[in-house]
Amino acid sequence: MTRWFAGLREIPREAWDALARPQATAFLEWDWLELLESSGSAVPERGWIPQHLTLWREERLVAAAPLYIKMHSEGEFVFDRLWADAALRLGRRYYPKLVGMSPFTPMIGYRFLIAPGEPRQETARRMAAEIERFCREAGIAAAAFHFVDPAWAEEMAAVGYRPWLHQSYLWRNEGYRDLEDFLSRFTSGRRRAIRRERRTLVSCGIETRMVPGEEIAPQLYERMWSYYVRTNDRFGPWGCRYLTRDFFAGLAKRFARRLVFSLAAADGRWNDPLAMALLVRKGDHLYGRYWGCREEIRFLHFETCYYRPIEWAIAENIGFFDPGMGGEHKVLRGFVSIANRSLHRFFDPALAGLLQRHLGTINDLERNALEELNALLPFRRE
Repeated sequence: MTRWFAGLREIPREAWDALARPQATAFLEWDWLELLESSGSAVPERGWIPQHLTLWREERLVAAAPLYIKMHSEGEFVFDRLWADAALRLGRRYYPKLVGMSPFTPMIGYRFLIAPGEPRQETARRMAAEIERFCREAGIAAAAFHFVDPAWAEEMAAVGYRPWLHQSYLWRNEGYRDLEDFLSRFTSGRRRAIRRERRTLVSCGIETRMVPGEEIAPQLYERMWSYYVRTNDRFGPWGCRYLTRDFFAGLAKRFARRLVFSLAAADGRWNDPLAMALLVRKGDHLYGRYWGCREEIRFLHFETCYYRPIEWAIAENIGFFDPGMGGEHKVLRGFVSIANRSLHRFFDPALAGLLQRHLGTINDLERNALEELNALLPFRRE
């Protein structure tokens, strides 16, 4: 039986997480998604209308997909305004659209959640057919899934979804003994520069440490929210301030087990950090999410968000570290550019034809951009 829900709180937590827990990503788990809704972050008033698809076998949840009807493209980090502009020029509607993703979370791993033992391809086809039926009846012209699992992207090609490539950063643990072992891959000039950046902070009496979320005092979650606001306000209309204070407060109560903080403090004042970065860990994956500081100090961002988390990831035997979107400065710190994928299907024939004609060329340009970024990596040439 197929059922649609207008909010995660209508779906039993344990039933949902039985499907989400086996996934590599933490961002499809019930607590994260429901907190986005109950905190007022991903809600209809902000252009996110939850519309979650589920499949049931009698009383047992066997498949689910977090979905949202969107009235705009904000907070997706897939910049699809070229398609929206093309639709406008053709006199076609682009909004509302149906989007599958973890809101405001540009982290690879979205897919349909399907119970072990269920026929995966058949279940995926059934869910895709139900999404198409829903969209056509509701007058929705397009459906998309963002930051998808690469293997799942190939499966969804069979039901008409086309992949659009985008750039992401990733650090891989190649069995490094410590941070110095990782830095040994760098050219001597870049290696010296990174060591100098770290020494500069130490000489100013600034230290950093990684602290599990369960050991962080609630008032520091409040501080993290204020730093998040400060960081985004610096960019004015280009900022990405989507999350509410209640979201950060809720993380302390409901998601701390998945969190780790990188703290920077002067003279050992850890209860009054100069800077904070909030990261999410699940298994051997680490994700950098939010960062902020009380005052701008040179090199503080690099140490708090990159060097200390990489050092910690090596010690914890973490295999992959996704530092988040944007910033070519990540290349100089050894983050490799990889392709992430969004999947798109237009139910409007005019827009579907546009996608068919041009997406291949757009993807070729993105592949070239990835190669150009990776050519800037400061690794020694063997």
